[in-house]
Amino acid sequence: MTTTAEQAPPARRRAVAATRVRHTLGRLLVTVARSVAIFVPVFLLATFVTFALRSMSGLSPARIQLGEEATPEAIARVEAQWGLDRPFLAQYWDWFTGVLHGQLGTSWTNGADISTLIGLGLGVSLSVATLALVIGVVLGFALGTVAALKRTTWIDRSVTGFVTLISVMPAFVVGIVLVAVLAVGLGVFPSAGYVPVEQGFGPWLAHITLPALALSFDVVADVARQLRGSLVAAYRENYVTGAVVRGLSPRRIFLGHVLRNGIGPALATLGLKFPALVGASVVTEWIFGLQGFGRFANDSAQAGDVPAVQGVLVVSIVLVVLFNLIVNLVLARVTPASQRGV
Repeated sequence: MTTTAEQAPPARRRAVAATRVRHTLGRLLVTVARSVAIFVPVFLLATFVTFALRSMSGLSPARIQLGEEATPEAIARVEAQWGLDRPFLAQYWDWFTGVLHGQLGTSWTNGADISTLIGLGLGVSLSVATLALVIGVVLGFALGTVAALKRTTWIDRSVTGFVTLISVMPAFVVGIVLVAVLAVGLGVFPSAGYVPVEQGFGPWLAHITLPALALSFDVVADVARQLRGSLVAAYRENYVTGAVVRGLSPRRIFLGHVLRNGIGPALATLGLKFPALVGASVVTEWIFGLQGFGRFANDSAQAGDVPAVQGVLVVSIVLVVLFNLIVNLVLARVTPASQRGV
């Protein structure tokens, strides 16, 4: 009898732990299922519209290869070589099935594989964007938390003023200042170029630090503002008042109630930030001499290389969806509202 009584509590604890694990996995699976249900039709529609843009643009590989003075016969011959004389839906289906297999087509300008070209530039941009996101999240969360904890004080006003200032500073202006001060003036970082991580972690980090800093200012500002506002709002909720009445410590109230309920908007802000950092850094890549994803997209658009532009759009769509899925999974795990199915 005594043995059974002693064994019952551990068994109950294991049962409760197993129930919590199943509940957590169930929430995550529901989140993934919802994201997939949204992603599939969005991806189909986006790829169809993306491919239709070629027909609407009137661009042709014959114009790029033969020039404006090409004869109609020469144009028809080149377009037939590229399969552009086939029905639109047949062209789209071939292209779409290739996309599903990771094949984004061939460049009109140089005949190179677009997946390979995008992969080379994407590695550079992902390195810079990831570091910029880390810097932005760390500094943004620190500033937003300090401002919320010291709300209505001079510290709060100082943080708010600083965040407002950096939010209106364009990334290319910040980049130029960083190059002039930290690269040319002090010689702390290289001013341009990129070194793959395979050639050494130190050189790789040194080359991406300045462009990442230039891109991180906007992330810092958005995260800090969102977090500060949501934390201040959470402090006004009744559950915080109840926690104070129960005698919980300020640290426990902040970590267990305020932060968990107020972190959602700041995390949701990151859903579009990372893809934007990858694709919208054309000027920054020019300043720092980086052959990244954004610069490749810009060069392809200017050259009229429609298959390359289509590949860029497809990769951008996938990046947006994947990063939003990651953010949704994190939200489902850490925020009480998501855990309740709200």
